[in-house]
Amino acid sequence: MSIPPPPGPHQPQDPYQPPQPQSPYPGSPYPQDPYAQGPYPQAPYGAPYGGAHYPGWGQGYNPYGLPAPINGVAIASLVLGILCFLPAVGLVLGIVALVQIKRKGERGKGMAIAGSILSSVGLALWVLALATGGASEFWEGFKEGASGNSSFSLAKGDCFDVPGKTFDEDVYDVDKVPCSGEHDAEVFASVPLTGSDYPGDGHVTDVADDKCYDLHDTYAMDPWALTDEVDVYYLTPTSESWEWGDREITCVFASADEKGTLTGSLRADETTLDADQLAFLKAMAAVDDVLFEEPEELAEEDLGGNRTWAGATGDVTGAQAAVLGAHTWSAAAREPVAALVKDMQAATKEWAAAEKATDVDGFYEHYDAAYEYVDGDATVTARKALGLATTPPTYDEGQDGGSGDTGGGGSDSGLEV
Repeated sequence: MSIPPPPGPHQPQDPYQPPQPQSPYPGSPYPQDPYAQGPYPQAPYGAPYGGAHYPGWGQGYNPYGLPAPINGVAIASLVLGILCFLPAVGLVLGIVALVQIKRKGERGKGMAIAGSILSSVGLALWVLALATGGASEFWEGFKEGASGNSSFSLAKGDCFDVPGKTFDEDVYDVDKVPCSGEHDAEVFASVPLTGSDYPGDGHVTDVADDKCYDLHDTYAMDPWALTDEVDVYYLTPTSESWEWGDREITCVFASADEKGTLTGSLRADETTLDADQLAFLKAMAAVDDVLFEEPEELAEEDLGGNRTWAGATGDVTGAQAAVLGAHTWSAAAREPVAALVKDMQAATKEWAAAEKATDVDGFYEHYDAAYEYVDGDATVTARKALGLATTPPTYDEGQDGGSGDTGGGGSDSGLEV
């Protein structure tokens, strides 16, 4: 027995669509599931309700509607571009990522483009740094920062504090502070060391002892301003810091008292002195240098050597008196300096007489008379008019070695960094 078709117009079958099941119940809005069993329609495993199948996974579709994966090469390009590390690699990875994204349908195109742009900028900056020497400065700064030793960056004129209780101990870090206030030390020179291998503690100390004392009076040209409370020290590299590029000896002024401090800068050179002060100190330095060349042997032991030295001292004193006399001084300093020139001319005559002495007594007679003019009242008055220190320095008994020996220091003044 056949069941008649439901009433209503017949719908022609679309030849391009699969056959659609028809419900045996007139007016039902749901198509009959041919696999339905019982009162509730059930689809077999793998077949969707109603018989309609999901589209396949190809042609850009993903299972269960998941988004396309992000290209890992694009991520790497972006990271390298942001960090500006290996910019050439970041640029290449960005280009590779764009090709892969287009072929595989992956995400991350924006990251690949951003990574390529940032890497291009980074590459340009690296090229510029290499052309201008900036890369070398960066590397030096990097090594300093990696070592954690800020003493590497100390420069002439810097003032700083050391973390230790005393200055006579190893220094691994310093704190830069203004020179106007209290501070532990002030840098007056740097001495570069040559060679690829560490020369050894003994050699470094010898160089520091020699160079720092020679250089300190070019920074502090007024020896009267360096009281016996000021000493010369130095920071020297160690074998460990040498490997990090520490190749300089740093010469510093510090208090002779291990618990003391300095206040104000000791710098007195072409950068801080006026023309009158500079002319005066240069003339006085020349006289001091020859005075400190006095022979170690007394006149009783070497009269000839002492007479030769007296003659040289007279020549230098007379020459510098002429230099001071020829200089155009300010109104305030003109008369005091003129009085000093007269004293220096008188001293020149006494030195010349000492040179011609035929016996020890005659030598010392003129020697003592000449020394009466050294650092005398006329010198103090001229210094006061020029705005320089007016307290004469004290010298140790038998001290030699030139004006550079103001202050102690010695072999115990070295600090390792």
